[in-house]
Amino acid sequence: MIRVMCSGRVDLAFVLRAFSNGADGVFIGGCRLNECNYSTHGNFHALNMVLLGKRILERVGLNPERLRVEFMSAAEGILFAEVMNEFSRKVRELGPIGQSEGLNIADLRSKIQEVARLVPYIKMVEREKLSRHLYRKEEYDDLFTSEEVDRLFREAVSYHIAPDKCQACMICLKKCPVEAIAGGKNQIHVIDQGKCIKCGTCFEACPSRFGAIQKISGRPVPPPIPDAERLIVRKGREKTGAL
Repeated sequence: MIRVMCSGRVDLAFVLRAFSNGADGVFIGGCRLNECNYSTHGNFHALNMVLLGKRILERVGLNPERLRVEFMSAAEGILFAEVMNEFSRKVRELGPIGQSEGLNIADLRSKIQEVARLVPYIKMVEREKLSRHLYRKEEYDDLFTSEEVDRLFREAVSYHIAPDKCQACMICLKKCPVEAIAGGKNQIHVIDQGKCIKCGTCFEACPSRFGAIQKISGRPVPPPIPDAERLIVRKGREKTGAL
């Protein structure tokens, strides 16, 4: 169980981590909409995050009813008990995660972890919709459609450092929040696509006079050049010089 002061602080990554760790269901409770205790209206963000999360669960093959959000006041203890009992019954009906969906647990965990790696990118692309205030339940299904989520993953961008443009300035390397860039002095940098979270920090950090970071969508990322070819030979220095 995770407790936070505001439902708006429940990150999509938390939800995916819970399912990856074997949780059969995830429940998020927040203040009533338009009755935010902190005047930040984070509960609207929690609602939108759950609506997106349900679509993502569908994409990986899980029943979206394993994820639920409800809004109530702290004085509504009876309502809270009823909601929790109802959700508990539903999760018991669905059974252990992946079982009723016919999914192999190892494969499911791999899929969820792959999606979780894209959370920063997803939040960046969908930041406008994640901040919307929805007042009518009729609007819920239209906020994130299955087709939109499929396109989101299909068109996910990747970043690549062009070897012929990299000047080994180490700016992108130092800025990367997950240390996905390998390089050093006089050594062409490369991005580890397995670690990259597609946040675009390197793209923004690369000096415009170099333009070494390429944003790629809809096609494979070129393979990294061999380590033996990553040495940059500066003018007046021999190739055998130290890195």
